[in-house]
Amino acid sequence: MNPSLLSRRRAIQTLFCSSAALALNLRPDQASAEIAQDALHLLMIGDFGTGGADQAKVAAAMQKFVKDNGMKPEGLLLIGDNFYGGVKEGFKVDSPRWQKDIEAMYPSSVFPGPMWAVLGNHDYHDNAGGEKVQLAYASQPGVRWKLPSKWYRFDLGPVGKPLVTFICLDTNFPAISGGVDKKTKKPRGALTEAEEKEQLAWLEAELAKPRAPFTIVVGHHPLYSNGDHGDTKQLIAQWEPLFQKHQVHAYLCGHDHDLQHLEMKGLFTSHLLSGGGGARTRKLDGKHEAPFGKDVHGFTHLQITAEALTFTHHSADGGALHTFKKMPDGSFKVG
Repeated sequence: MNPSLLSRRRAIQTLFCSSAALALNLRPDQASAEIAQDALHLLMIGDFGTGGADQAKVAAAMQKFVKDNGMKPEGLLLIGDNFYGGVKEGFKVDSPRWQKDIEAMYPSSVFPGPMWAVLGNHDYHDNAGGEKVQLAYASQPGVRWKLPSKWYRFDLGPVGKPLVTFICLDTNFPAISGGVDKKTKKPRGALTEAEEKEQLAWLEAELAKPRAPFTIVVGHHPLYSNGDHGDTKQLIAQWEPLFQKHQVHAYLCGHDHDLQHLEMKGLFTSHLLSGGGGARTRKLDGKHEAPFGKDVHGFTHLQITAEALTFTHHSADGGALHTFKKMPDGSFKVG
């Protein structure tokens, strides 16, 4: 892609075209986005893997959304904390939770496409070596679970002319997820320092390669957030300059248990947080002016066409809460 063809001025001019108050007060009928049957469709959730009633409720809402719209999604984006809680007998590739909380919760009859996953902090911490089990599950023939490595890329769209490049990363840096567990006094699982450096070199190389007209980066921890965890300074320092240099259109994440849309003044990248997949929600308390933020269970729908990426946050009750379009030139439009 040729950055000189993209207008930074147009991107900046549209950054705050809708006030936070207006977006937060959208009624479901106002927030709804028109479904284009000839578009590519993905559903995304983060912070979902509890196996509890709230995860089941969000999963049911996702199924209903797909069926009501006669949609065949390209796949699911699973944005980390895919499994909460320790498994006493040990978390393995053949653990019952795979069938109960993944395969049955998001059935192939409704979601036949791949489940592209990234790793969250609980995927490392709640079961020792849990991240390795998730990688191993993906290596089995015939499974929808896609986690070929801790960081990877895939492209969607017509063969030879994809519409969007996805770059999936592991945000569990030693400084973010490492250290010592306060309760057990044992080291917490995370990337090694060598892995962090290897991933950064890979990211820089991948962004320098030819990409589709749209680029989306996916990770668990947010760069910017109005949730209770707040911003992640290590990610901002390491990744933000690359996102701007190579004009990444959107960064998708979870970690905070809510739904958010943030636009940072003067920056090209839109930030989407979809952390309402099943874990207990938490109040937002951040200071960033933002188009949308709400502490509710729900999921996010991404519609992809050559003209725009359309993101819509949906509640677990099925209502559309907030929608916006991201254009190839970096500009965006709420509603």
